[in-house]
Amino acid sequence: MNKKLLLIGGGGHCKSVVEAILLSGEYNEIGIIDKPQKSGSDVLGIKIIGSDSDLPWLKEKGFEYAFISLGSIGDVRRRIELFKILFKLSFKVPTIVHPSANVSSYCQIEEGVFIGKTVIINGDAKIFKNSILNTGCIIEHDCQIGSFAHIAPGVVLSGNVKIGNNTHVGAGTVVRQDISIGDNTVIGIGSVVTKKIGDHRLAYGNPCRIREIVPDSAPR
Repeated sequence: MNKKLLLIGGGGHCKSVVEAILLSGEYNEIGIIDKPQKSGSDVLGIKIIGSDSDLPWLKEKGFEYAFISLGSIGDVRRRIELFKILFKLSFKVPTIVHPSANVSSYCQIEEGVFIGKTVIINGDAKIFKNSILNTGCIIEHDCQIGSFAHIAPGVVLSGNVKIGNNTHVGAGTVVRQDISIGDNTVIGIGSVVTKKIGDHRLAYGNPCRIREIVPDSAPR
């Protein structure tokens, strides 16, 4: 079967996504969408073949699958916008899993999720659409990761942690069991979260403390 995949976004995060895809061997043809001025360049040998405006005709040329390889740190509006475009154009949005990840067969994973190198996801975890689980993070049993959330490299979520929609958890953060972190929140790198954090917060430190209120990063 000839499976053709478009990657939307050719920056740094795309490199992690490309490696996972190439190692999986699942797709016969891969192209990248980015800014028009980057057309013809490549990411790890995969060519940038067009921009957002080319999506409709690329769909007609047989690219049935599309995946958002644009990263995000604290502002997911562009990822959300792109996801809506892909849905409107009837692309199939897969989940991309690096072969080194250890993913429980008892967890639930929605469309558009990226699961990076050496990630661990344990039983009864729920990973909602278009979230990013980056290199080496640990998602323990019964955790929930909201839509468009980004769990950065080396994060440890103990059992039954809830991460809200559009929330970024910075690299190396540790979250105690049974803690919830709200929507549209940013947790700074290396934090130790021992208490609930609400919506629209910037919080960091050891112990993690709320530093300011942040605006809603999701489009209305």
